[in-house]
Amino acid sequence: MHMLHHLSFAVGDLPRSSAFYDTTLSALGYVRVWTHEKAIGYGFPGGGDKFAIKLVSSGIAIPGESFHVAFAAPSRKAVDDFYQAALRTGGKNNGGSGLHPEYGEHYYAAFVFDPDGYRIEAVNNEET
Repeated sequence: MHMLHHLSFAVGDLPRSSAFYDTTLSALGYVRVWTHEKAIGYGFPGGGDKFAIKLVSSGIAIPGESFHVAFAAPSRKAVDDFYQAALRTGGKNNGGSGLHPEYGEHYYAAFVFDPDGYRIEAVNNEET
C-alpha cells in the first residue's frame, strides 16, 4: 500500500500545462492515463492516475517555498532528461540538475518551477 493515492494541481492554462507535463513526465516513464475537457491525469502505463492537472479559471494559489512535489525517476539520465524537457516547455530553473549530497550520498535530482510556478523535482536516489 502507498501512503498517497494521488495529487492534483490547479492550472491556469491546460494546453500549456499539459504540454509541459506530457514532456517532462514522459522522461520519467509516466504517461497520460486519462483526459477530460478540464483535467488530465498521469501515471504508469496501464494504471490509474497518481498526478493530475485541473483547469481553474481564477484563484490559483501556488504554495510557498515549503511545498514541492518530487517525482521518482528511474535513472540519473531520466532526471537530466526531465530537467531539459522542463526548460524547453516553459519551466524555469530552481536549482539545476545533478548530485545533491546535502540530501543523501546518492541523491540525484532536478529542481524546476512548472509554468504556473509550482516547485517540482525529479529524483533518483540509487547508487550508480
